[in-house]
Order: sequence, then C-alpha cells, then structure tokens
Amino acid sequence: MSQPPVCALRIQDLQAWYGESHILHKVNLEVHAGEVVTILGRNGAGRTTTMRAIMGLTGRRQGSVQIYGKEAIALPTYKIAHLGVGYCPEERGIFSSLSTEENLLLPPQVARDSQGMSVDEIYAMFPNLAERKHSQGTRLSGGEQQMLAVARILRTGARLLLLDEISEGLAPVIVQALARMILTLKARGYTIVMVEQNFRFAAPLADRFYVMEHGQVVEHFAAAQLQEKMAVLNELLGV
Repeated sequence: MSQPPVCALRIQDLQAWYGESHILHKVNLEVHAGEVVTILGRNGAGRTTTMRAIMGLTGRRQGSVQIYGKEAIALPTYKIAHLGVGYCPEERGIFSSLSTEENLLLPPQVARDSQGMSVDEIYAMFPNLAERKHSQGTRLSGGEQQMLAVARILRTGARLLLLDEISEGLAPVIVQALARMILTLKARGYTIVMVEQNFRFAAPLADRFYVMEHGQVVEHFAAAQLQEKMAVLNELLGV
C-alpha cells in the first residue's frame, strides 16, 4: 500500500486579530510535503494575514496551526522558524548597507534536521546574485532583491517556504526566473505556499489553489480543475 502524503502544514479553524480587528474567520487549509499551493484572493481578503498568523506575527490567534505534525499556535515566531519554516514577506527586508554576499552569510541555521543551501548552491540557482555578490543591497534591482530575499531563507535550512507576492512589480524576465526557481525547489522536495495576485504567474506552478474572501477560504481545488473553475475565479478575482 502507498503511504499517505506527509502533511507539512495543517490549519484548522484559524482566527486572527490585529488589535480589535478580527481578520481571519476560521481558516482551514492543508499542504502536503513537496506541494506548491497558491492562496488567491483580492487585496484585503486575508491572504497575507494567514501567512503572518502561521508565523505568529499577528495579534491574538485561535485555532490550530500544525507544522509537520507539531502544534505551533502557542509558539513564539523564532520557535516556529525552528520547525523548518521560512517566511519571505512582501517587503523583503534586505539589509541595504550590506553586500549581497553579506546578506547571504547573515541568516542562522534554524531547521534542526535540514541543512541550508551553501552560498555556492545559491549562486548556481541565482546567477544574477553571483554577478552582484559585492554590490550593496541598495544597488540591487527589485528582481535581484526578491531573489536575495528568497535565497536567504534557503540558507536557513527551512523546507516549508511561505512566499508573499514575490512576483509583484517585477519585469517579466525576472518573473520567469522566479517561476523556474519555484519549479527547481519543488523538484528538490521543498514545500511552497504562495500568496499571489499575479494569476498568470501562479497558475502553471501550483498543485492546488485556495481562494480567500473576507478572511475565509471560499474555494479550494486542484490544478486539474483549474479550467472548470475559471468562471468562479473570474467572479471572485476578476482575473
């Protein structure tokens, strides 16, 4: 008999608040190890808050967030990272006064049972960064900064990657490079959860999709169902 898939992330009845504002209303989703899952939705639907809530970066949280079978709802952010989770926020957080290589040498090893990529492996995956390794963060293009933000996570040993709007505002050639990166990481067994506004970028990459509206999951379907769901997606997203 085939083994059931390993569950990298299971969210059950997740609620989250910023101060008095109740943002997430019993979100449920599941991500198997080795999958690429995309969370779609309009701005304000709760997608980024879901990512932040997984990492413990919102205010009050309720419900369950299990990472590789371990309950993380009550854990501080640094302990969640130690479960093998890497979060790439929309703002990237590059240290502008440091060079590309200094940015890459900064992240600690956080995952106990997984080695992070070496700097040489990073440069093989991102030739642009190899060419700019002595350049300050402020001198990198938006696309290079995005590559560097993802590369820093790969240095930590994280195997579950949370990527928030990594294609936003980037030139098509850079978006294509990021798509190749995601396919390479998937082939290497990484698990990826993406929040994306760029449907054309996300559609060919994801194994499954969740659609959020008003802080709730309103649709969930596999990549094979994408065509039959297009009418619903047009209504929910205006794609």
